[in-house]
Amino acid sequence: MIRKYVLPIVSIVGVLFAVWMALQAAKPIPPAKPIADPPRPPYPQKISGAGIVEASTRNIAIGTHVSGIVGQVHVHVGSRVKIGDPLFSIDDRKQKAELRVRQAALDEARARQARLQAAPRAEELPPAHARVKEAQATLEDLRVQLQMVESVQDRRAISIEDLNKRRFAVEAAEARLIKAQADLALLEAGAWKADLEVARVEVERFETEVRAAQVEIERLTVRSPVLGTVLQVNLRPGEYAQSGIMSQPLILLGNIDRLLVRVDIDENDAWRSHPQSPAVAFVRGNPELKVGLTYEYLEPYVVPKKSLTGDSTERVDTRVLQVVFSFRRSELAVYPGQLMDVYIEDKSLIPETAVKTSPTKGGPK
Repeated sequence: MIRKYVLPIVSIVGVLFAVWMALQAAKPIPPAKPIADPPRPPYPQKISGAGIVEASTRNIAIGTHVSGIVGQVHVHVGSRVKIGDPLFSIDDRKQKAELRVRQAALDEARARQARLQAAPRAEELPPAHARVKEAQATLEDLRVQLQMVESVQDRRAISIEDLNKRRFAVEAAEARLIKAQADLALLEAGAWKADLEVARVEVERFETEVRAAQVEIERLTVRSPVLGTVLQVNLRPGEYAQSGIMSQPLILLGNIDRLLVRVDIDENDAWRSHPQSPAVAFVRGNPELKVGLTYEYLEPYVVPKKSLTGDSTERVDTRVLQVVFSFRRSELAVYPGQLMDVYIEDKSLIPETAVKTSPTKGGPK
């Protein structure tokens, strides 16, 4: 008896459940609410584009002149730097040793030059004068002896050989006197002009080598090229810093007192863009945060647009014209690398005369 009623009841329950499931599936699924409402364009006719925030000096990827081990990092993220402030230094012990060697060679060359310039030494002159007087005295003595021999009337008292020896002795003494006088004159004249010139050139060569070594040491300390703020530091003491183009900069630097917004305008809308068009940028995620933009310049070359994910292998979507606007960071606290939604008023229908008389820069502050 129970089995007679169980099966119909189960069948009816199954049918009712199937009908309920069908009704539930037929209901429309309500769309998920966005985290934040999209911004409302402030212009009836507009050109829209995605903008990325940059430093006013552009985002400068700092590199190194010479590859090597990092000895010291002088800054940290957020540091304010001036032009010429050190950012990081490469180990310079080898270069400093080379500088000491070249400095020693320079000191030696300068000493040789000073020795030539100081010639003659005061201590060298008295002996030279004494040698001249000695040669004069010897010559006078030999001349007197020769005169005595030649004054003898009887030629048999002295042999021709002895007479010739005395004459030759006088000539030799005259030659020694001339040599002593020449040595004294050479000593009193000082260093030869050509020797001084050689010494001067040698000193200049070593000075140049010292300056070259100093430049090599200076190149090991990378300094800030602009007044700005350190945005990223991607190296530590002891790490190897590679010179050349890198996918990740050693230090990222830029001036963020005034920020740039680089806007990608689709090539189909490029003809509608005009420098006098005002523009407004909205912060993504909060349409209440917005700022008026000032036109700076456009890059007159249409380039492939890339998805702004930061990956170097991003796919190409379309081609865009890049227009650069600016605003002061005090007006809106955003950061370099942040994306913004930008709306530019479409003034493509403005008469030509109105365009010519319009100011060169537009956009509310």
